[in-house]
Amino acid sequence: MNDLKSKLAALHDQLTVLKNPDEDTRQLLGVLLMDISRLMHADTSQESSPAETLDAIAARFDVDHPALSGALRQLLDALGKAGI
Repeated sequence: MNDLKSKLAALHDQLTVLKNPDEDTRQLLGVLLMDISRLMHADTSQESSPAETLDAIAARFDVDHPALSGALRQLLDALGKAGI
């Protein structure tokens, strides 16, 4: 669980340095927020898992925000190890 906390902290750090995100990035961050909320409430009836959605978001961030993408992927790995 400490790994998950450190990954969340790293994601937070990456988000704090993100200045003036464009509209597409803001929309993706909104989706990220909703997915994290779903993860917290563990709704297993979804067609695609929040982890799959987060992975898709990370892939879209690869070009414009590689550090944020990396932090998201590390978070996904930590969530998986935590069984979430």
